[in-house]
Amino acid sequence: MTAAIRLAIVDDHPLFREGVVRTLEQIGGFEIVGEGSSRDDALRIVEDRRPDILLMDISVPGGGLSVIGPALESHPALKIVMLTVSEENQHVMTALQSGARGYVLKGVGSRTLAAILRTVASGERYVCPQLSARLLADLSAQSNEPAKADGLAELTSREREILTLVAAGLSNKRIGLRLNLHEKTIKHHMTRILAKLNVSNRTEAAMTLRDATERRHSPVRDHA
Repeated sequence: MTAAIRLAIVDDHPLFREGVVRTLEQIGGFEIVGEGSSRDDALRIVEDRRPDILLMDISVPGGGLSVIGPALESHPALKIVMLTVSEENQHVMTALQSGARGYVLKGVGSRTLAAILRTVASGERYVCPQLSARLLADLSAQSNEPAKADGLAELTSREREILTLVAAGLSNKRIGLRLNLHEKTIKHHMTRILAKLNVSNRTEAAMTLRDATERRHSPVRDHA
């Protein structure tokens, strides 16, 4: 039997927090090891309870984003998922660059949230799809586009196939099933893809492909 995922939840709205706890407990597969409502609570829980995943809001007193660095320094194996109403690109980018493994908007269904948490627990990253396109624009503006284009050109046909499925939202496990390959083989390919594209995670890799595809299909304008 798979061990329950040890989860801590930090949100300064008690009713919302209690609702998340209750629904995840009903779904099963989660052990709630701590609850809090502030930055200080989050750091204390991480230190004392050592959860597998810390699920927290950005807007808690003290600032949720400021928890990520110290929490990971204290507990490097911790996986942090932000659950928030903020759709600001800068918040998403700061969270991911600081080491968060997931960024989820409030309003997500309970079973979808449970699936996301399991995905993160398995080692994957997650950013809600509605934010991915906007995040793509910011990352593209800050990146070296020629270098990334060269990286895409270096991908093998198999790597390109896998990256296309990643961009479609499939996990490594589902890609393995689709291509009749072991999940470890997919992870090995992903490591090579990230290196060739000079990106740090699968979200950035997928965005690189999407951006290149959009540019290729954009109409050429005649300025004459």
